[in-house]
Amino acid sequence: MSGGSRQTEARWAPWAGLLVTGLLVAAALAVPALTGWDTHTRRDDHAQLPPLHGFWDPGWGPGTAPALAIGLASWLLAVEWAARLRWRHLLLASYAVGLAWLLALAYVDGPSGISRVLGNDYEYLPTAREVDDVGALLERFVDRIPYSADDNWVTHVAGHPPGALLFFVGLVRLGLGGDTEAGLVVTVVAASTALAVLVTLRALGVEELARRAAPFLVVTPAAVFMAVSADAVFAAVGAWGLAALALAATSRGPVRVAAWAVAAGLLLGGCVMLSYGLPLLGLPALAVLWAARSWTPLPVAAVAAAAVVGGFALAGFVWWEALPVLRERYYDGIASERPMAYWLWGNLAALAICAGPLVGAGLAMLRRGADRVVALLAGSAALAVVLADLSGMSRSEVERIWLPFVPWLTVATALLPERWRRWGLGLQVATALVVQHLLYTSW
Repeated sequence: MSGGSRQTEARWAPWAGLLVTGLLVAAALAVPALTGWDTHTRRDDHAQLPPLHGFWDPGWGPGTAPALAIGLASWLLAVEWAARLRWRHLLLASYAVGLAWLLALAYVDGPSGISRVLGNDYEYLPTAREVDDVGALLERFVDRIPYSADDNWVTHVAGHPPGALLFFVGLVRLGLGGDTEAGLVVTVVAASTALAVLVTLRALGVEELARRAAPFLVVTPAAVFMAVSADAVFAAVGAWGLAALALAATSRGPVRVAAWAVAAGLLLGGCVMLSYGLPLLGLPALAVLWAARSWTPLPVAAVAAAAVVGGFALAGFVWWEALPVLRERYYDGIASERPMAYWLWGNLAALAICAGPLVGAGLAMLRRGADRVVALLAGSAALAVVLADLSGMSRSEVERIWLPFVPWLTVATALLPERWRRWGLGLQVATALVVQHLLYTSW
């Protein structure tokens, strides 16, 4: 390809990606509304708003002014500051701004913006308060997944391995089991996700691209769903697992390599016990090792991850026995009513709303000449999403379910032309503010 052709491609590719993303979201919103297609996203008296799990509910609250201020300041300053701050200061600023962004968006709905989701009877926390014997829980966990069980688990508990429930059991036992307290813990953990991605990129030798991606990772539209969703905790655990793997692959000395590899394996193995879809993080994990050109940590990390899964199996919960039981429950329930003909592409529209439209533009840059590290990370995350979508096990609600893949897709924004950065960040901020203030998103 000639230099002129490459320049033309670089000029039009992000526009094409942005256009496709916009058309996808518009179609996913318009088709059910215009045709009356029942996609079964809600079962109450509110009008459905697929592809999101929610409905129209315009409003504002105590978080509105802080969210507008953070969004405006980020739009004006974040690009320049991310390029100039010392690395340690960039990490600290990213965490502080990210946490403030999550809290401000959540508090648009007032204090209930933090507490209402986790306090829902279908969530983990009410069940966690009733657990008094973890050993018995693990031994009978699979037996309580089917609808036919007299004491079947509620939806979210049944739909995940027991690690998700045990996280909240731990919070209860630490005295953090109130709706608000648990919501704040989830938010504090979720805000660290961007840092893990930045650490990964720097370890892989692309600090400049990490700085370019930082503003988009911090003031992401996904924050609307992160502050109130346990899946944001899963995303943070997975992100730090990949960061540890990158550090293992690029460290010097066998002790440091082994230590980081063990940490990576424990965290990524823990992800398998948090969500049935997170073994797909194995694709970004392989991408990290490929980008680092080092497979040395793989055996140690794999053994550590297997130890986590094996430990749960010895305690009574066998992952590979539980998955087919869950699949049967899923297809006996809501999956039978949610048409695959819509959700196969409606899921992708929901993901685009969660990640923000600029991520589509960034992914369109994953072509010839794209930075190798970013292409591997974002490309592997995109492949994981495609496989998750084709599995049919995520029909609706992916704006939270796929949160672990969103930050790795977002790194593709680092490839966008310089002239896109300021207004593109504004577009991302505006997306978050519009979604939070106009919609009730259920998360």
